[in-house]
Amino acid sequence: MDFSRRVPAVCIPAVHLHMTAATMQVSQKDFEKAQEQLKLLKKDPGNETKLKLYALFKQATEGPCNSPKPGMLDFVKKAKWDAWNSLGNLSQDNARQKYTELVSSLVSAESAGQKKDASPEESRHGGYETILVTTKNNITKIMFNRPDRKNAINHKMYREIIKALQEAGKDDSTIAVITGNGDYYSSGNDLNNFTNVQPGEMEKMAKDGAVLLKEFVDHFIDFPKPLIAVVNGPAIGICVTVLGLCDIVYASDRATFHTPFSQLGQSPEGCSSYLFPKIMGLAKANEFLLFNKKLTAAEACAQGLVTEVFPDWTFQKEVWARLEAYASLPKNSLAVSKQLLRSMEKEKLHEVNSKECEVLKERWLSDECINAIVSFFQKKSKL
Repeated sequence: MDFSRRVPAVCIPAVHLHMTAATMQVSQKDFEKAQEQLKLLKKDPGNETKLKLYALFKQATEGPCNSPKPGMLDFVKKAKWDAWNSLGNLSQDNARQKYTELVSSLVSAESAGQKKDASPEESRHGGYETILVTTKNNITKIMFNRPDRKNAINHKMYREIIKALQEAGKDDSTIAVITGNGDYYSSGNDLNNFTNVQPGEMEKMAKDGAVLLKEFVDHFIDFPKPLIAVVNGPAIGICVTVLGLCDIVYASDRATFHTPFSQLGQSPEGCSSYLFPKIMGLAKANEFLLFNKKLTAAEACAQGLVTEVFPDWTFQKEVWARLEAYASLPKNSLAVSKQLLRSMEKEKLHEVNSKECEVLKERWLSDECINAIVSFFQKKSKL
């Protein structure tokens, strides 16, 4: 693996332009158009997104929150008030822009989920429920597709990603890309994987989970082509740790990176216990893996985990233009070079993966881990 690949990008200060009356007019027009588009959505975007839309709409039309705080027992009004109040002094212009961008992302996500909307050149792979797999311009794209669950990875999704990597490794594409649908890249392991397990089934759950996780990470280790992560939003847990096994990691500036293992009574996986100290340095890796430090995209880039960070509003356009250029390079040369780089570490990575999964199996059976997960769900239910 080429650990020198992730060179921090040069940070160029943003240029602030004066907003003209014409720009204001266009912005208002786009805002009104976004309101109409929202009504046409067929799929419920979920309560969290609806609260965000409500808050941005109120901020855009009325400015900062100016209504009295509802009583604690008026849950719906309190949730709306909290969402609006959380925007603070965000300007009405910025609120309009964020509202319009959020609606646009919802419309795009819904379109991506409809096969009939796929362009003629884009080949959509069937047989998947939790991910979208398409091939276009010599790029196979694997998109996490549980936006209503923040793309949390359940058992079915683990198996579907394994299948998609197997197929992408053998198809005619030059490179493969992993990304997320919606606001999140992925919120990591779906903790519902641990619920509804009877006491007598705990050992089997832990054993089966460790086998599935080992196979999942093995496919990242063995993937024969360049594998590029396009991190469109917050990333947590397993989807962060396997970034060390990707060849390039591009991130939106709204992405964050978090591995709350000790908080949940668990331990690192995805070969991160070996790769992250090499990539980030031991002290930074310890802070990240042991003490639950959440990194911004800029921090992750400075520490070598991310290759380059892009402004969110240009992220998709800039990254995909670059990926299409990469995909036009000689396919076999890229594959051979990738395998040569990986061959130096492959045996060690498999060894680390096996060890991490063994430790995790023990963690999952520990009272510490079980209590931490129970506590997580209790806190979640109070929100």
